[in-house]
Amino acid sequence: MSSHSIKGQHHSSPPKQRSRFRRLLSELWFQVVLGAVLGIAVGFLLPSVGKQLTPLSDWFIALVKMIVIPVVFCVVSLGIASMDSLRKAGRIGVKALGYFIVLSLVSMLIGLVAANVFRPGAGMNIDPSKLDASSVPETANQSFNGIEFVNNIIPESLFGALTGHTIIAALMVSIVFGAAMNVSGESGAFLTRGIQALSTVIFKIVGWVMRLAPIGTFGALAAVVANYGTQSLQQLGILVLLFTATCIVYVLVILGSIARACGLNIFTLMRYYKAELLIALSTCSSEAVLPQLIKKLEAMGVGKSTVGIVIPSGFSFNLDGSAVYLTMASVFLAQAVGMDLSWEQQLVMVGVMMLTSKGTAGIAGGAFIVLASTLSSVGHIPLAALALIVGIDRLLNEGRVFINVLGNVMAAVVVGKWEKDYDPEQAKAALSARPAKTTEPELELEQSPAGHRELVEDKV
Repeated sequence: MSSHSIKGQHHSSPPKQRSRFRRLLSELWFQVVLGAVLGIAVGFLLPSVGKQLTPLSDWFIALVKMIVIPVVFCVVSLGIASMDSLRKAGRIGVKALGYFIVLSLVSMLIGLVAANVFRPGAGMNIDPSKLDASSVPETANQSFNGIEFVNNIIPESLFGALTGHTIIAALMVSIVFGAAMNVSGESGAFLTRGIQALSTVIFKIVGWVMRLAPIGTFGALAAVVANYGTQSLQQLGILVLLFTATCIVYVLVILGSIARACGLNIFTLMRYYKAELLIALSTCSSEAVLPQLIKKLEAMGVGKSTVGIVIPSGFSFNLDGSAVYLTMASVFLAQAVGMDLSWEQQLVMVGVMMLTSKGTAGIAGGAFIVLASTLSSVGHIPLAALALIVGIDRLLNEGRVFINVLGNVMAAVVVGKWEKDYDPEQAKAALSARPAKTTEPELELEQSPAGHRELVEDKV
């Protein structure tokens, strides 16, 4: 009897292990990790093949961008249309903007201090006249001002904003459309129901697109490793290491403190958003995870009206990782060409960056363009010096996008808590819950407890 029992136990273990492995293999974050590992391996071992895989990442990002604007429109317009008062939308917007400004300033000062303390560019003694300025993208020579900023916000037509690729223009149209539905009585309620039905379809497409994330990750990292390898790291390794270390400290200290003040643990948050953070890291695109962040934040108990305003606007105005990069890269370039900037000059540079960084909201390669336009505006550092960091900008973008994504998650939680539109008990339940046992984990966003079913409730 006992021998049969032992024999049964002996044969029951492997099926359990296989079941556990299959469940792990079906998790989106694990698939992304596998794609990343394979991509790095191909980039190192078969660089000629890796260089040809860039389109895989480009196609995935293009598919996500195809769906981002409709997601923003549905979430923002429905959130505002369902509000009891339009004053709440204005209040959320003002609080979010205040938070963005404070965090951007703190981030820039952190980058400034790190660059001045560790001096990554000291001793390079680069002659700007001998640099190949042709390697600097043509878009870096563009400068942006208040007029250009307004031009980016106002679309050529109402529906043109929804078929374009600029989030900030879509955000403006969505806010106006949602406010109009809110005050239009029965006609507005009819439109609201239609947009709720549209959002069901949109988020179904999001689930399908996210199945391709591991392929996009594979192509992105294979191409990066094949194109840059370790050469760029050897040449400008100190800057890359310093920026990476500063990003880690920023996440643990600044975002960790904000999370603790909200009753959350930063490591638990990162585990909850691990799939989104991995996708953002590998593709270097914040927009690639915007739809998933919206749904997961709602599942965490942040009100959809708060999420709908804070997240789309945050991806245009609250780029904390980019803020750290801007000041650190500027001081590095000054040190590399042998210039000593006074604290007054550096603070003026921070002030200019606070304006120019908002003026390039929604522009592709925004951080690099802001850096270029700031150098042009301040006039102390030659624009040709940008050629020094063109080769490693893709590597530096890893830290930028990680902080941008996690920083906007925290912004939504902070504003939600401030606005009393946040349920800490629901957040605790969501963060401690085990992943859904499904063969399609990427669709978990549609099935989350405070997810799409709540979104499609008719509250008008």
